[in-house]
Amino acid sequence: MLRPRLIPSLLIHKGGLYKSVKFRDLKYVGDPLNAVRIFNEKGVDELIVLDIDASVAGREPNYDLIAGFAAECRMPLCYGGGVSTPDQVERLVGLGIEKVAVSSGAIWNPNLVRESARRVGSQSVVVVLDVRKVGLLSKRYEVFTHNGLKSTGQTVSAVAVQMQEMGAGEIVVNSIDRDGTMSGYDLDLLSEVKDVVNVPFTALGGAGSLDHVKDLIRRFGLMGAAAGSLFVFKGRYRAVLIQYPNAGVKERVLDLQGLSNLNGGQNG
Repeated sequence: MLRPRLIPSLLIHKGGLYKSVKFRDLKYVGDPLNAVRIFNEKGVDELIVLDIDASVAGREPNYDLIAGFAAECRMPLCYGGGVSTPDQVERLVGLGIEKVAVSSGAIWNPNLVRESARRVGSQSVVVVLDVRKVGLLSKRYEVFTHNGLKSTGQTVSAVAVQMQEMGAGEIVVNSIDRDGTMSGYDLDLLSEVKDVVNVPFTALGGAGSLDHVKDLIRRFGLMGAAAGSLFVFKGRYRAVLIQYPNAGVKERVLDLQGLSNLNGGQNG
């Protein structure tokens, strides 16, 4: 049965676990493998690991590090960072990665998604769209790459539709403006994407409380709710603490009983 997913998102920078605010002001929060071990014990639905250095540096994924994640991880794992060829996608799946996230490589070369989906299946190909609101008067949501440094000049709706047509099995919509602010998801941004795609999609950027997750699920139904700060910081002073709600709390937040009464066609 399809159900909402509550997904920690980990950023890898210089081999360590970091958290950013609006893609800047990186703060070291610990060892990524240790975080994976803790999340194992907490029964996490799924885990997203993004190497934010690889594409900017023009290098391939760190296969040794990723193999370590795959061996340690006891939940479905999505990895992204530096993936630019179908061969790399195949190699990552061969290491035990359930989902491979592509971003800049897919946007500048959409055939990467088509060929990767042909080789490993659409369910294993995830496209991450980093999005920022641009324009002074007529603001629009535009997709950026390379950690928000490079504008594509394309709207999020146009790119999302293209990625779906190319065979993406899932789309992650990451709000640059909300990243690390813990001020809540950008529901207007997510609504724009939901209106034009029918593949599963996941929201990332802005979650600061379980109430934010609840608001997201109540509005959009069966989708992924991803977050970074929510699962690595605690309290007003943002003390580092790896955390995840227990099964009872998670069920109430995701409103599983209420969602079971929704009609079909929701994203899962």
